[in-house]
Amino acid sequence: MSSLVEKYALLPNEIDELSLRMVEDSLAESLDLTVGERYVVCRIVRAEGDPDIASAIRFSPGAVERGLEALKGGAGVVTDVRMVQVGISRALLNQFGVSTSCMIDTPRTHERARKEGTTRSVAAVRELAPQMKDAVVAIGNAPTALLALLDMVRNGEVSPALVIGMPVGFVACAESKDELLATDVPYVTIVGRRGGSSAAAATVNALLGLMSQGATE
Repeated sequence: MSSLVEKYALLPNEIDELSLRMVEDSLAESLDLTVGERYVVCRIVRAEGDPDIASAIRFSPGAVERGLEALKGGAGVVTDVRMVQVGISRALLNQFGVSTSCMIDTPRTHERARKEGTTRSVAAVRELAPQMKDAVVAIGNAPTALLALLDMVRNGEVSPALVIGMPVGFVACAESKDELLATDVPYVTIVGRRGGSSAAAATVNALLGLMSQGATE
């Protein structure tokens, strides 16, 4: 009698290739996407295990290309929480010399949140402002982090190359993404309440994967 591992398990490359083929087959033909956008959608769907989420993913015009341009130019990736940061492929980051930054759990962030009477998510985003110029900013947890980022964008305090806005939840979650759609900044987002750290990390991994493949169309 074979073990369950022998029955079902594949090697990592085989899992990756088969997963993406299955996801690709699940996507509606009606989705009007560029090659790059379709790859990003496939990676998000795979990470979430939910083909239906594809219809909720939104890209600003040229967002994928803008993100790729920034990363190829040496831009860093700023994340709101460690779960997004650790979900990004270390091998791909090292391959392209891309750095990541997160300050959600630092003493400076705790102290700032206390002084300003706000959440650590908001304080962490504000602390990271100096690192956001032309960076890829990935928000995958608190809607308040995305709202704080958008306030800074609108006030001219930061100018990220791309915002991956994918907080998850009920309170102010859908609203934060609606505000992102109305802001003049390149974005990839998942409208509504869905999203999360896995989706945000998957989006960054998709961009890095496109760099690895040389696929930019």
